[in-house]
Amino acid sequence: MIVAGDQQLLKQINRMALVRQLCSEPGLSRAALAEAVGLTKSTVSLLVRELLDEGWLAENDIRVTGALGRRATPLQLDRERLALLGADLGIGMARIVATNLLGEVLAEQELPYLDAADTAGCIALMAQGLEELSTCAALAGRTVRGIGVGLHGVVDDATGVLHHAPHLGWRNVDVASQLRAHFDGTPLAELPLFIQNEANVAALAELEFSGEHGADPLIYLSLNYGVGAGIIVNGRLLTGLYGFAGEVGHTILQQGGPVCSCGRRGCADALIGLQALLDEVYGRQQHPATPEQLEQLFSEAEAGDAHAAQAVETAGRNLGVLLNNLWVAFDPMCIVIGGAALRLGDRLIGPGRQVLDDCARATQLQAPTVRTPRFGHNVIAIGGAAMARHYLMRPFVDQGPARRGNAKLSELPPSVAAGLMAWN
Repeated sequence: MIVAGDQQLLKQINRMALVRQLCSEPGLSRAALAEAVGLTKSTVSLLVRELLDEGWLAENDIRVTGALGRRATPLQLDRERLALLGADLGIGMARIVATNLLGEVLAEQELPYLDAADTAGCIALMAQGLEELSTCAALAGRTVRGIGVGLHGVVDDATGVLHHAPHLGWRNVDVASQLRAHFDGTPLAELPLFIQNEANVAALAELEFSGEHGADPLIYLSLNYGVGAGIIVNGRLLTGLYGFAGEVGHTILQQGGPVCSCGRRGCADALIGLQALLDEVYGRQQHPATPEQLEQLFSEAEAGDAHAAQAVETAGRNLGVLLNNLWVAFDPMCIVIGGAALRLGDRLIGPGRQVLDDCARATQLQAPTVRTPRFGHNVIAIGGAAMARHYLMRPFVDQGPARRGNAKLSELPPSVAAGLMAWN
């Protein structure tokens, strides 16, 4: 909640309003910036001087406009002096990156787990990697401003607790507290730490770092062992009452269809997710599937194996139904399809696009743009850095449980909490 009379908060809001304006309109002068954000020129001059000193902003060469008086000095985000850290606590490994304020990757690393069942060991590995990355040569002379982490499962972003990661077999892991404990006594100890579900994090990468304007609302559709989505509306994540908006894997696409892990039938997870594909092609296997089984599916689909190819095409058509449902529900400018299922390429995406195009022709409307992520397999780690930038530049956005009516997952009735967790 913003408290009236909190001058420090008001000042920080104004400072970051200038930074956000220059994200969307780099090259504005101080006078143009004052007009754009509605502050006085004197206030903008004072705030810009602070932001220049701290490394948020940089000045370009003076612009010749032909007008009388002092020549305008264009401003932009400084790509040289600050850094952000991002991490993807993935299924078989952690990926970590350091970026500048524009999302340009300065350093990156993959950290395979020694034992994916050892939650503390996996988190410790990632924490050590982030600490080492923050002091690597590529970040020499830079100040790290924040850390963002994407988790594959049900996340309470107010507390940093991963309640259920079904494809890791993890439950009720306090990721935030463990990371803070590892960061204690290091340069990362006092940095802002942000934790979110991986699809939300990837959506923020596309919002903050893609350089694409006019793509809001935006949906990031994550196709992995299960299906999820990150939804951006008016420049913010749509997280819902309890933080679980975007669980589109449990929208029903086929009444009476195959049984889903949530207990219902015909969910998107049970028709499109990689685990469902593996079950269809090879029969029900161990859960979660092994990386070797997944590679076998990719190889057989690429080689044109009839059974695998048919299963992928059917999943693709169901994907098209989901794309249509997302279109009519949110009317997005853009749907970004990401996740491990992209390895199936146009064999999966092509039928989905065709179904969506058929729906568009039937209604004589323009379907949204459908594309793949701009950041490849690093989209979640880069999204972690994007999440840090997103919230650092929005100090007025409440990060705590008040955003959800003071409700945490741990405080919900057991039946409600169990139902939400079963969705993943």
